[in-house]
Amino acid sequence: MSTIWLCPGQGAQKVGMGKDLAERFSDARAVFDAIDTALGVELSRIMFEGPEENLTATQNAQPAILAHTAAVFTIVRTKLGDAVTAAGHSLGEYSAYITAGALDAAAAAKLVRRRGELMQKAGEERPGTMAAVLGLATKEVEAACEETSQQASIAVAANINAPDQTVISGDPDAVTRAGEACKKRGAKRVIPLKVSGAFHSPLMGPAQNHLQLALERAAFADPVFPVIANATAEAVKDAGRARRLLADQLTTAVRWVECMQHAARMGDEGGGARFIEIGPGQVLAGLLKRIVPEANVVSLGTAAEVTKFMEAA
Repeated sequence: MSTIWLCPGQGAQKVGMGKDLAERFSDARAVFDAIDTALGVELSRIMFEGPEENLTATQNAQPAILAHTAAVFTIVRTKLGDAVTAAGHSLGEYSAYITAGALDAAAAAKLVRRRGELMQKAGEERPGTMAAVLGLATKEVEAACEETSQQASIAVAANINAPDQTVISGDPDAVTRAGEACKKRGAKRVIPLKVSGAFHSPLMGPAQNHLQLALERAAFADPVFPVIANATAEAVKDAGRARRLLADQLTTAVRWVECMQHAARMGDEGGGARFIEIGPGQVLAGLLKRIVPEANVVSLGTAAEVTKFMEAA
Protein backbone atom coordinates (compact mmCIF):
# COMPACT_ATOMS: atom_id res chain seq x y z
CA MET A 1 0.00 0.00 0.00
CA SER A 2 1.29 3.44 -0.92
CA THR A 3 1.61 6.36 1.47
CA ILE A 4 0.13 9.86 1.56
CA TRP A 5 1.93 12.05 4.11
CA LEU A 6 -0.10 14.56 6.15
CA CYS A 7 1.75 17.32 8.01
CA PRO A 8 0.07 19.47 10.70
CA GLY A 9 0.09 23.25 11.00
CA GLN A 10 0.25 25.90 13.71
CA GLY A 11 -1.86 25.25 16.77
CA ALA A 12 -0.63 21.67 17.19
CA GLN A 13 2.27 22.74 19.44
CA LYS A 14 2.37 21.63 23.07
CA VAL A 15 5.05 21.90 25.75
CA GLY A 16 6.83 18.54 25.93
CA MET A 17 6.38 17.86 22.21
CA GLY A 18 9.02 15.58 20.75
CA LYS A 19 10.84 14.94 24.03
CA ASP A 20 9.88 11.26 24.14
CA LEU A 21 10.99 10.85 20.52
CA ALA A 22 14.41 12.36 21.27
CA GLU A 23 14.83 10.08 24.30
CA ARG A 24 13.90 6.89 22.43
CA PHE A 25 15.19 7.49 18.89
CA SER A 26 18.67 8.74 18.01
CA ASP A 27 17.42 9.76 14.53
CA ALA A 28 14.91 12.13 16.13
CA ARG A 29 17.56 13.61 18.42
CA ALA A 30 19.77 14.22 15.36
CA VAL A 31 16.95 16.11 13.60
CA PHE A 32 16.35 18.33 16.62
CA ASP A 33 20.09 19.00 17.02
CA ALA A 34 20.47 19.91 13.33
CA ILE A 35 17.55 22.36 13.51
CA ASP A 36 18.86 23.92 16.75
CA THR A 37 22.21 24.49 15.04
CA ALA A 38 20.66 25.90 11.86
CA LEU A 39 18.50 28.36 13.80
CA GLY A 40 21.13 29.30 16.37
CA VAL A 41 18.40 28.79 18.97
CA GLU A 42 17.81 25.91 21.39
CA LEU A 43 14.40 25.27 19.88
CA SER A 44 14.32 21.71 21.21
CA ARG A 45 14.65 23.03 24.78
CA ILE A 46 11.65 25.32 24.19
CA MET A 47 9.75 22.34 22.73
CA PHE A 48 10.59 20.03 25.61
CA GLU A 49 10.43 22.47 28.54
CA GLY A 50 8.59 25.62 27.46
CA PRO A 51 7.58 28.03 28.82
CA GLU A 52 4.33 27.89 26.88
CA GLU A 53 4.37 31.58 25.93
CA ASN A 54 7.75 31.07 24.23
CA LEU A 55 6.60 27.97 22.39
CA THR A 56 3.37 29.55 21.15
CA ALA A 57 5.19 32.61 19.74
CA THR A 58 4.69 32.32 15.98
CA GLN A 59 8.41 32.32 15.16
CA ASN A 60 8.94 29.36 17.53
CA ALA A 61 5.72 27.42 17.08
CA GLN A 62 6.15 27.06 13.34
CA PRO A 63 9.67 25.53 13.32
CA ALA A 64 8.79 23.46 16.41
CA ILE A 65 5.92 21.73 14.65
CA LEU A 66 8.04 21.24 11.54
CA ALA A 67 10.88 19.77 13.65
CA HIS A 68 8.51 17.30 15.33
CA THR A 69 7.10 16.28 11.94
CA ALA A 70 10.56 15.88 10.40
CA ALA A 71 11.70 13.76 13.34
CA VAL A 72 8.79 11.33 12.98
CA PHE A 73 9.31 11.17 9.22
CA THR A 74 13.00 10.36 9.64
CA ILE A 75 12.15 7.45 11.93
CA VAL A 76 9.31 5.82 9.99
CA ARG A 77 10.10 6.48 6.32
CA THR A 78 12.24 3.36 5.93
CA LYS A 79 9.31 1.15 6.93
CA LEU A 80 6.96 2.47 4.26
CA GLY A 81 6.56 2.03 0.52
CA ASP A 82 6.63 4.74 -2.07
CA ALA A 83 4.59 7.87 -1.42
CA VAL A 84 1.88 8.98 -3.84
CA THR A 85 1.76 12.54 -2.57
CA ALA A 86 2.01 14.71 0.53
CA ALA A 87 0.06 17.65 1.91
CA GLY A 88 0.51 19.94 4.86
CA HIS A 89 -1.84 22.41 6.49
CA SER A 90 -0.44 25.95 6.23
CA LEU A 91 3.12 25.75 7.61
CA GLY A 92 2.74 21.98 7.26
CA GLU A 93 3.17 22.43 3.52
CA TYR A 94 6.88 23.07 4.20
CA SER A 95 7.04 19.78 6.11
CA ALA A 96 5.38 18.08 3.15
CA TYR A 97 8.25 19.25 0.94
CA ILE A 98 10.66 17.63 3.41
CA THR A 99 8.93 14.27 2.88
CA ALA A 100 9.24 14.80 -0.90
CA GLY A 101 12.98 15.52 -0.71
CA ALA A 102 12.63 19.12 -1.90
CA LEU A 103 13.85 20.67 1.37
CA ASP A 104 16.05 19.34 4.13
CA ALA A 105 14.76 19.80 7.66
CA ALA A 106 17.28 22.46 8.68
CA ALA A 107 16.64 24.63 5.60
CA ALA A 108 12.88 24.25 6.03
CA ALA A 109 13.11 25.23 9.71
CA LYS A 110 14.97 28.42 8.78
CA LEU A 111 12.30 29.23 6.20
CA VAL A 112 9.37 28.73 8.55
CA ARG A 113 11.07 30.67 11.34
CA ARG A 114 11.48 33.56 8.89
CA ARG A 115 7.88 33.06 7.81
CA GLY A 116 6.75 33.25 11.44
CA GLU A 117 8.74 36.45 12.04
CA LEU A 118 7.23 38.07 8.94
CA MET A 119 3.70 37.03 9.91
CA GLN A 120 4.22 38.34 13.43
CA LYS A 121 5.47 41.68 12.10
CA ALA A 122 2.58 42.00 9.63
CA GLY A 123 0.17 41.32 12.48
CA GLU A 124 1.76 44.06 14.58
CA GLU A 125 1.64 46.59 11.74
CA ARG A 126 -2.00 45.87 10.95
CA PRO A 127 -3.63 43.98 13.80
CA GLY A 128 -6.00 41.25 12.71
CA THR A 129 -7.73 38.21 14.09
CA MET A 130 -9.35 34.91 13.13
CA ALA A 131 -12.42 32.92 14.16
CA ALA A 132 -13.61 29.38 13.48
CA VAL A 133 -17.12 29.02 12.09
CA LEU A 134 -18.70 25.64 12.85
CA GLY A 135 -21.78 24.07 11.35
CA LEU A 136 -22.13 26.25 8.26
CA ALA A 137 -21.29 25.48 4.64
CA THR A 138 -18.23 27.27 3.25
CA LYS A 139 -20.24 29.08 0.55
CA GLU A 140 -22.44 30.61 3.26
CA VAL A 141 -19.37 31.71 5.21
CA GLU A 142 -17.84 33.28 2.10
CA ALA A 143 -21.08 35.13 1.40
CA ALA A 144 -21.20 36.42 4.99
CA CYS A 145 -17.64 37.71 4.68
CA GLU A 146 -18.35 39.42 1.38
CA GLU A 147 -21.50 41.16 2.57
CA THR A 148 -19.92 42.47 5.79
CA SER A 149 -16.52 43.55 4.44
CA GLN A 150 -15.81 47.20 3.73
CA GLN A 151 -13.05 48.86 1.76
CA ALA A 152 -10.89 49.49 4.83
CA SER A 153 -12.08 46.56 6.95
CA ILE A 154 -12.24 43.07 5.46
CA ALA A 155 -12.91 39.48 6.43
CA VAL A 156 -12.26 36.44 4.25
CA ALA A 157 -12.54 32.67 4.43
CA ALA A 158 -8.97 31.69 5.35
CA ASN A 159 -8.95 27.97 6.20
CA ILE A 160 -11.51 25.72 4.51
CA ASN A 161 -10.89 22.83 6.88
CA ALA A 162 -14.00 20.67 6.43
CA PRO A 163 -17.36 21.00 4.66
CA ASP A 164 -18.84 22.54 7.83
CA GLN A 165 -15.73 24.13 9.36
CA THR A 166 -14.23 27.33 7.97
CA VAL A 167 -11.90 29.80 9.65
CA ILE A 168 -12.39 33.47 8.83
CA SER A 169 -9.60 36.04 8.98
CA GLY A 170 -9.23 39.81 8.70
CA ASP A 171 -9.62 43.09 10.54
CA PRO A 172 -11.08 42.53 14.04
CA ASP A 173 -14.27 44.53 13.48
CA ALA A 174 -14.88 42.84 10.13
CA VAL A 175 -14.35 39.36 11.62
CA THR A 176 -16.87 40.23 14.34
CA ARG A 177 -19.41 41.41 11.76
CA ALA A 178 -18.84 38.35 9.58
CA GLY A 179 -19.19 36.06 12.59
CA GLU A 180 -22.54 37.59 13.49
CA ALA A 181 -23.67 37.23 9.87
CA CYS A 182 -22.64 33.57 9.95
CA LYS A 183 -24.74 33.01 13.07
CA LYS A 184 -27.73 34.56 11.31
CA ARG A 185 -27.14 32.16 8.43
CA GLY A 186 -27.28 29.20 10.79
CA ALA A 187 -23.76 28.64 12.11
CA LYS A 188 -23.74 26.54 15.27
CA ARG A 189 -20.77 28.32 16.82
CA VAL A 190 -18.27 31.06 16.03
CA ILE A 191 -15.10 30.68 18.11
CA PRO A 192 -12.50 33.47 18.30
CA LEU A 193 -8.95 32.15 17.89
CA LYS A 194 -5.85 33.27 19.81
CA VAL A 195 -3.60 34.37 16.95
CA SER A 196 -1.11 37.17 16.38
CA GLY A 197 -2.51 38.25 13.02
CA ALA A 198 -4.99 37.72 10.21
CA PHE A 199 -3.25 34.76 8.59
CA HIS A 200 -4.13 33.65 5.06
CA SER A 201 -5.74 36.99 4.29
CA PRO A 202 -4.73 40.12 2.35
CA LEU A 203 -3.53 41.61 5.66
CA MET A 204 -0.45 39.40 5.33
CA GLY A 205 0.46 41.17 2.07
CA PRO A 206 3.47 43.07 3.53
CA ALA A 207 5.08 39.74 4.44
CA GLN A 208 4.63 38.08 1.06
CA ASN A 209 7.44 39.72 -0.93
CA HIS A 210 9.94 39.19 1.88
CA LEU A 211 8.97 35.53 2.14
CA GLN A 212 9.27 35.12 -1.64
CA LEU A 213 12.84 36.41 -1.43
CA ALA A 214 13.68 33.95 1.37
CA LEU A 215 12.18 31.10 -0.65
CA GLU A 216 14.19 32.02 -3.73
CA ARG A 217 17.41 32.04 -1.72
CA ALA A 218 16.75 28.66 -0.11
CA ALA A 219 18.10 25.39 -1.49
CA PHE A 220 14.90 23.93 -2.94
CA ALA A 221 14.90 20.87 -5.21
CA ASP A 222 12.13 19.47 -7.38
CA PRO A 223 10.03 17.14 -5.22
CA VAL A 224 10.48 13.43 -5.94
CA PHE A 225 6.69 13.05 -5.76
CA PRO A 226 4.04 15.78 -6.05
CA VAL A 227 3.01 17.90 -3.09
CA ILE A 228 -0.51 19.31 -3.00
CA ALA A 229 -0.48 23.09 -2.59
CA ASN A 230 -2.78 24.81 -0.09
CA ALA A 231 -3.37 27.80 -2.35
CA THR A 232 -4.64 25.92 -5.40
CA ALA A 233 -5.10 22.26 -4.36
CA GLU A 234 -2.91 21.30 -7.34
CA ALA A 235 -0.17 18.66 -7.27
CA VAL A 236 3.14 20.52 -7.55
CA LYS A 237 6.11 18.83 -9.21
CA ASP A 238 8.74 21.55 -9.61
CA ALA A 239 10.63 23.80 -7.23
CA GLY A 240 9.84 27.07 -8.99
CA ARG A 241 6.11 26.51 -8.81
CA ALA A 242 6.44 25.35 -5.20
CA ARG A 243 8.22 28.55 -4.19
CA ARG A 244 5.59 30.77 -5.81
CA LEU A 245 2.66 28.93 -4.22
CA LEU A 246 4.26 28.91 -0.77
CA ALA A 247 4.52 32.70 -0.99
CA ASP A 248 0.96 33.00 -2.30
CA GLN A 249 -0.21 30.84 0.60
CA LEU A 250 0.33 33.72 3.07
CA THR A 251 -2.51 35.78 1.60
CA THR A 252 -4.84 33.11 0.20
CA ALA A 253 -7.10 30.48 1.71
CA VAL A 254 -5.92 27.03 2.78
CA ARG A 255 -8.15 24.93 0.52
CA TRP A 256 -7.86 21.86 2.70
CA VAL A 257 -11.08 20.15 1.64
CA GLU A 258 -10.01 20.23 -2.01
CA CYS A 259 -6.47 19.19 -1.04
CA MET A 260 -7.73 16.06 0.70
CA GLN A 261 -10.14 15.22 -2.10
CA HIS A 262 -7.30 15.51 -4.61
CA ALA A 263 -4.98 13.39 -2.45
CA ALA A 264 -7.63 10.69 -2.08
CA ARG A 265 -8.10 10.56 -5.87
CA MET A 266 -4.35 10.21 -6.36
CA GLY A 267 -4.30 7.39 -3.84
CA ASP A 268 -7.14 5.58 -5.61
CA GLU A 269 -5.44 5.98 -8.98
CA GLY A 270 -2.30 4.46 -7.49
CA GLY A 271 -4.19 1.35 -6.37
CA GLY A 272 -4.94 2.45 -2.84
CA ALA A 273 -3.01 4.45 -0.25
CA ARG A 274 -2.87 5.02 3.48
CA PHE A 275 -2.74 8.54 4.90
CA ILE A 276 -0.01 8.91 7.55
CA GLU A 277 -0.27 12.01 9.76
CA ILE A 278 3.19 12.75 11.18
CA GLY A 279 3.84 15.28 13.93
CA PRO A 280 1.96 16.54 16.97
CA GLY A 281 -1.73 15.81 17.44
CA GLN A 282 -4.43 14.15 15.37
CA VAL A 283 -6.28 17.16 13.97
CA LEU A 284 -5.69 16.32 10.31
CA ALA A 285 -6.86 12.74 10.72
CA GLY A 286 -10.09 14.05 12.22
CA LEU A 287 -10.64 16.51 9.39
CA LEU A 288 -9.84 13.86 6.79
CA LYS A 289 -12.55 11.56 8.15
CA ARG A 290 -15.08 14.38 7.66
CA ILE A 291 -13.91 15.05 4.10
CA VAL A 292 -13.19 11.49 2.90
CA PRO A 293 -15.01 9.21 5.38
CA GLU A 294 -13.65 6.01 3.86
CA ALA A 295 -10.00 7.12 4.12
CA ASN A 296 -7.47 4.85 5.82
CA VAL A 297 -5.49 7.10 8.19
CA VAL A 298 -3.11 6.71 11.12
CA SER A 299 -1.53 9.45 13.27
CA LEU A 300 2.07 9.16 14.47
CA GLY A 301 3.31 11.75 16.94
CA THR A 302 4.39 10.18 20.21
CA ALA A 303 7.18 7.67 20.78
CA ALA A 304 4.59 5.07 21.79
CA GLU A 305 2.62 5.58 18.57
CA VAL A 306 5.76 5.43 16.44
CA THR A 307 7.07 2.32 18.23
CA LYS A 308 3.78 0.47 17.83
CA PHE A 309 3.66 1.39 14.15
CA MET A 310 7.27 0.30 13.54
CA GLU A 311 6.71 -3.02 15.26
CA ALA A 312 3.62 -3.72 13.13
CA ALA A 313 5.16 -2.56 9.83
